[in-house]
Amino acid sequence: MTWSIVARDPATGEIGVGVSTCAFAVGARVPFVETGTGAIATQAFVNPFYGLRGLELLRAGADAQSVIDILTLADAGRGQRQVHMLDRAGRLAAYTGADCVPWCGHLIRDTFSVAGNMLAGVEVIEETARVFAAESALPLARRMIVALQAGEAAGGDKRGKQSAAIRIHDAEEYALFDLRVDDHADPLGELARLERVAHERYLHYRKVMPRRDDPSGVTDRAEIERLIAESIAAESIAAEKAGPAR
Repeated sequence: MTWSIVARDPATGEIGVGVSTCAFAVGARVPFVETGTGAIATQAFVNPFYGLRGLELLRAGADAQSVIDILTLADAGRGQRQVHMLDRAGRLAAYTGADCVPWCGHLIRDTFSVAGNMLAGVEVIEETARVFAAESALPLARRMIVALQAGEAAGGDKRGKQSAAIRIHDAEEYALFDLRVDDHADPLGELARLERVAHERYLHYRKVMPRRDDPSGVTDRAEIERLIAESIAAESIAAEKAGPAR
């Protein structure tokens, strides 16, 4: 039904989930992310409590593998579940139930995991992982999308495609990215477009919003516009130095 990435960017501390599927509104069911706690993708026959209860257990200090053990032991439908997660210490764990529709499975690397079910073949998650590892210079959001697009090119969900999402947190308690394409002929292509649009103003405005270390943020409109303009200019210069964007 679905394949996804759960990852941490060691350079920025960002954590998140990227996901694509041939089902409606995947972003409303699969990704669960909380700053300072961890990131979870719950899929196959989705059990939302793997995300809700999983974050609760991670918040209490349990490690990723222990959380999966607790969740699956308590679930009579565990054979039809798939879940992978990252805890606050950066540890990763994954579970693929014995009754998930093939191809199904998961892999774990140092800073990320990829899991999927009802896929065209193992090459979907292998190619997703290969590209994600190779594109480490990209920001996490774009890196996830590019990697998922590589998995789609390798066959993706064997039923087709319908929705995609990314949810990423940085040091703030609210999301850096929470982008969802609920129903689209090319959901990953549309997700990539939304990520590009976010760089036009959205991400720059976020820098002047209330933060943990500045609970009020910037409130003077002229100052907001000046800081946004400076941020946009700085990103443009950095992009020119980096070369053509992916």
